Amino acid sequence: MLVGYARVSSTGQDLAVQEEALRSAGCDRIFSEKRSGRSASDRPALQEAIEFARSGDTILVTRLDRWARSTQDLHNLLARLDEKGVGFTCLAQSGVDTTNSTGKLVLAILGAVAAFETDLRAERQREGIAKAREVPGKYRGRSPSINYAQVRKLHDKGVSPSEIAALLQIGRTSVYRALKC
Repeated sequence: MLVGYARVSSTGQDLAVQEEALRSAGCDRIFSEKRSGRSASDRPALQEAIEFARSGDTILVTRLDRWARSTQDLHNLLARLDEKGVGFTCLAQSGVDTTNSTGKLVLAILGAVAAFETDLRAERQREGIAKAREVPGKYRGRSPSINYAQVRKLHDKGVSPSEIAALLQIGRTSVYRALKC
């Protein structure tokens, strides 16, 4: 049986293109979700697809980045499939097919290249931030999510840290951090 898995990162994106490609490839069952791909453990439809697949089945995805975003996740997921006797195929990267030796080699190479690209992207981002910080006022970072003055004002009125956290919908640790400043 061919089992499809489709994923987009945000609710504003559409799964239709991936689902249609998987149907056209002959998938009997498709699992879909709108979740970030950072961690495989945070994707319920992915876990369902793996649990659903039986020995001799093959899981299909449209692109490798829909399946895993890190080399570690890729290898962990494929190890789970291998334990169950389930194959893995990627439609866009046609050489990725764990049901044969060449496909396994191609997959390992693509995984290494993807990890390399991720490292390069992070390095360029760090360099860009460092350069922006050299120019006064150019890099401000993330806007504060907690109004420290409001936290102190409520505390000065006798409101407890737990109550402040509930009122402002922030964590109690954040309240204590704001009171230290």
